Amino acid sequence: MKPVIAEKKPAVVSLTEGEKYFFCTCGQSSKQPFCDGSHKGSEFTPMAFTADKSGDAYLCQCKHSAKKPYCDGTHKKLED
Repeated sequence: MKPVIAEKKPAVVSLTEGEKYFFCTCGQSSKQPFCDGSHKGSEFTPMAFTADKSGDAYLCQCKHSAKKPYCDGTHKKLED
């Protein structure tokens, strides 16, 4: 099963160093790019990660990045 493409651009979010976050991997969360539990009952699970520094970060919303949770530009290559 493929994830839903939430958007074809990264989400700019402010992260806090040392804080744990849960990245949405299914694409159905209403709190993109973070998990809200919408994956329940599917094969998807959120991706836990801890911010290595404080400040703005570009998180993937197309759900196809090779560097999840961070955007790597893959959204530019996806078909409409």
